[in-house]
Amino acid sequence: MFDASHLRKVGVSDLRSQRWYAPDTIRAFAHRQRTQQMGLNREEFLGKPVIGIINTWSEMSACHVHLRERAEAVKRAVWAAGGYPVELPALSVGEVMVKPTTMLYRNFLAMETEELLRQHPIDGAVLMGGCDKSTPALLMGALSMDIPAIFCPAGPMSSGKWRGHITGAGTHTKKFWDQLRVGAITQHDWVELEGAMTRSIGTCNTMGTASTMTSIADAIGFTLPGASSIPAADSRHPQMAALCGKTIVDMVWHDHRPSKWLEKGNFLNGIVAYMALGGSTNAAIHLIAMANRAKIALTLEDMEAVAREVPVLANLFPSGDRLMEDFYFAGGLMALMKKLEPFLRLDMVGVTNRPVSDWIENAACFDEDVIRGLNNPVIPLSTGRALAVLRGNLCPNGAVMKSSAAQPSLLKHRGPAIVFDTPQELSERIDDPALEVTRDSVLILRNAGPVGAPGMPEWGNLPIPKKLLKDGVTDMVRISDSRMSGTHYGTCILHVAPEAAVGGPLALVRTGDIIELDVAAGTLNMLVGDEELAARRAAWKPVHRTYGRSFAALYQQHVTQADQGCDFDFLQAGEAVPEPHIY
Repeated sequence: MFDASHLRKVGVSDLRSQRWYAPDTIRAFAHRQRTQQMGLNREEFLGKPVIGIINTWSEMSACHVHLRERAEAVKRAVWAAGGYPVELPALSVGEVMVKPTTMLYRNFLAMETEELLRQHPIDGAVLMGGCDKSTPALLMGALSMDIPAIFCPAGPMSSGKWRGHITGAGTHTKKFWDQLRVGAITQHDWVELEGAMTRSIGTCNTMGTASTMTSIADAIGFTLPGASSIPAADSRHPQMAALCGKTIVDMVWHDHRPSKWLEKGNFLNGIVAYMALGGSTNAAIHLIAMANRAKIALTLEDMEAVAREVPVLANLFPSGDRLMEDFYFAGGLMALMKKLEPFLRLDMVGVTNRPVSDWIENAACFDEDVIRGLNNPVIPLSTGRALAVLRGNLCPNGAVMKSSAAQPSLLKHRGPAIVFDTPQELSERIDDPALEVTRDSVLILRNAGPVGAPGMPEWGNLPIPKKLLKDGVTDMVRISDSRMSGTHYGTCILHVAPEAAVGGPLALVRTGDIIELDVAAGTLNMLVGDEELAARRAAWKPVHRTYGRSFAALYQQHVTQADQGCDFDFLQAGEAVPEPHIY
C-alpha cells in the first residue's frame, strides 16, 4: 500500500526512540532495563521503530469497545513488519454516556495524545478512535506532535430494523421519542426499540458526526483509502487494522510525517466529501481546529464555497433514507469520491504516499440509489446544502445550519422569538400548555456555547412543543449557540458566534423580537434598532456559571469560539514544543 518511491529511507540512528534506547548511558540502561522487565528480549525492541498505539478503547463506549481486540491486530502486523508496538490507553470520549458533553473533552484527548507521543520513545502512531470527538482530537494531537501517524477508524455499527422499518441510531431515536410524546407509539414499543435499534459494536450507522469525521479523515488522507466505510463487525475491519500496523512501520522508515504531505488541498478534498455525504454541522468546528494545528488557514467561507458547488450525493440518514452498511456495500467512500472527481485535488497524497487519483482508479458504485451521481443528487443545491453559513446582527462571526435537513418552507422565515436562557428553563416550559407559541415562532436557546455551557453540548435540536406536535408540526426555526447531533435533522441554526455567554448579540434577544432568516441570502438578523440594542448591551450581565477549578475552569478560560474551532488558544499553531531532554 505504501509508495516509497522518491522518499529517502532513514537509518536506525534517525529513529526518535533511539534517543531513549541506544546511548551507552545510565539513563538509556534504565530504559532498556525497564523494557526487559516486561518480558521482552533486548533484540525485540532495540534498533526497531517503536509504534505507539493510541487506543480510546473503553467499556463505557460501545463505539470503541472492540478497539481492544483491534489493537492486537495492529500489534501483530507491527511485529511482522519489524517494529515494536506499544499500546497507550487514552481518554475515550464516547457519546451518550459522557456528560455534560464529549466536546468539553475533545481538547483534553488532543492534549493527551500529543503528550503521550512526546513523553515516550515513539517513532510513529496508530490512532484508534471513531466516535464523534475522538477523530478530530486524535488528529489534532498527532498534528501538533508531527510524527508519522495513521488513523484506524472504529467503523459504523450494523444496520438496525424494528418491525420491518429501518432504524438508524440517533436519527430515529428522536423521531420515536416525539411519537411517544404524542401517543403514536406505546411505552411497550419504546422499551422494545431500546433493545433493537443498536445491533452491534461500532459508531452510529447514520451519517452522524462519527461517520462524517472518519470519512473526512479518509478523504484528507489520514486513513488507508476507504477504511472509514468498513463496518465495525465485518471481518475486513481487523484486516484493515493490521494493514495500519504494516503501513505505519513503512511511514516511520521514510519519515512520512503530516508536515511533509498535508496541504490545504487535502482539507479541501475532505470538505468536498463532507458536503456530498450530507455530513454533520459539527465538522465545521473540527475541521478548523485540525487545520489550525497543521498551520493551515481554513475558514467557514472555505467550506461554504464548496457547499455551494457540491450537492448531497449519499443517500444516508438524516438527509436520505439508508444506513452506513448500505453505503459500504454500494462501494463506500472511494466510490463516492470517484463521482466527485471534478471537484477533487487529485494530486494530493496521504499516509500511503499515493495520490488521490490512485485511490479511486478502481473504485466503482454498485448501488446508484445509495451513491448518487451529480445528475441525480439526493438533495439538489437549489433545495438545500450540507452546510449553510449565516451572518447578520445576530451572528456577526457566523452561524451554521444543514439546510438539506430542514423543511424547505422555513429556509426563508420571519417570526417572533421565544427565548430560553438555560436547558433547564427550556425543559420546564417547552410543553407548558400556557406557552404562547405557534408554528411561526422562533425558539432560541442561549448560554449553551463553548464558555456558557461549558463545552457547547448538543442541545441545539430544540424539541417541538407538544401542543404543536399534536397539530402535526414537525419542524420550526430553532437557534442556539450550542451544537446539534449529526444524527438529527430540522431547521436548526447552530454555533452562533460570538456566543451569548461572552456578550454576543444572542445575549440581547428578547422574547417577542422578530427574527428574520434568509438562507439563500446567507443572513440571520433580529429586527431590533441599533439604539435599543446598545441600551440592552449596557444593561447586560452574564448569567452562565463560572468554574473555579477542574478541567471546566481551564476550558472556560482558554477555549476559542466556534468559528475558530473551539480549540484552546495556547494549543493552536505556534512555536514547536522542544523534544524532552533525556538526562
